[in-house]
Amino acid sequence: MQETLVKAWSNIGSFVEGTNLPAWLFTILRNIYYSEYRKRRREVADPDGAIAGKLATAPAQNGHMDMLDFHAALQQLPNDQREALILIGASGLSYEEAAGICGCAIGTRPVDLLIMALDKLGAEIAIDGGYVIAKAPGGLKGAAIDFPKVTVSGTHVALMAATLAKGTTVITSAACEPEVQDVADCLNKMGARISGAGTSRIVIEGVAKLHGARHTVLPDRIETGTYAMAVAMTGGDVQLNGARPELLQSALDVLTQAGAIITVNNEGIRVARNGAGIRPVTVSTAPFPGFPTDLQAQLMALMICAKGSSHITETIFENRFMHVQELARFGARIHLDGETATIHGIAKLRGAPVMATDLRASVSLVIAGLAAEGETMVNRVYHLDRGFERLEEKLSACGASIERISD
Repeated sequence: MQETLVKAWSNIGSFVEGTNLPAWLFTILRNIYYSEYRKRRREVADPDGAIAGKLATAPAQNGHMDMLDFHAALQQLPNDQREALILIGASGLSYEEAAGICGCAIGTRPVDLLIMALDKLGAEIAIDGGYVIAKAPGGLKGAAIDFPKVTVSGTHVALMAATLAKGTTVITSAACEPEVQDVADCLNKMGARISGAGTSRIVIEGVAKLHGARHTVLPDRIETGTYAMAVAMTGGDVQLNGARPELLQSALDVLTQAGAIITVNNEGIRVARNGAGIRPVTVSTAPFPGFPTDLQAQLMALMICAKGSSHITETIFENRFMHVQELARFGARIHLDGETATIHGIAKLRGAPVMATDLRASVSLVIAGLAAEGETMVNRVYHLDRGFERLEEKLSACGASIERISD
């Protein structure tokens, strides 16, 4: 604990006012523990357990046996689940505090609207042991579903469930994201009768069954935007083959304002920033066709190097600024005021060891590391793998010095 306080005091300049101080201190404590753990583990090589076996003694009480069983079961959990269990069960942290240290910490993401949609369609809903169990013994029936606010996941669930429901379902205040229309297009090829997808009102005429079909999934617009921002950050010139500009026009407009050169061609999108400085922007996230919340962290990384002050307001998810604390390790100057972040541009970033807190925050740290002087180590990259396939290979092919290492 003393070492934690010493390190915290020596790095007090990296703490961002308005963020979670206990979570920041606990992160330092956690990093110290893992550093010492790795150091001790390297001191004695015992791959076959021979030394440990000689030192071990049989437990004399049932309690010891139970503890061994518990420890063995704990070790079988994935790293992220094991750490969450220890932080909450042993350390007494709240779910929010534990999420801020080791999880996908972007605030609450309730499923009430998904449950509401299924309930409207006639499903029997029960909560058992933290799991939502939905049953429809007599099948689902068409209904009017009016979402109180836009929900992409809720629209997807209602759309798919209503496809095989008896009768007509009308979804109002539906999400207009391209992915919703893509799902509807695929279902229609399989025999569904869906109209209005891509607008706020979707009508589904239920069918008895679906059949196989061939469908090409849309290119990932968030992946496209992420690579485009990486190019803008480093001042490169890259062709993004297969990208479709109409899927992320708002993000491309923001990049143009920031000084990037966007060229649409038959193969996709070409992004370049040849020598020009990065200009500051003011952006608020919004449902499609607005600026995507899933590109907010990447844009913030880009704005660190802008010549002036930028403002980013998050309107979709609460507490989605967990990456601010980690970006500060690069030297970033970011001030939080509620749901708005003000980023004061700096001339140079310095490489640093950082920790990913969620999928999009992870890649924002990679983008910052590409432009930083020196070496950057991004921990918890399993978050990245949820949304980016072979990220390091693709960036390396563009000239980045990046590699994945195992612990």
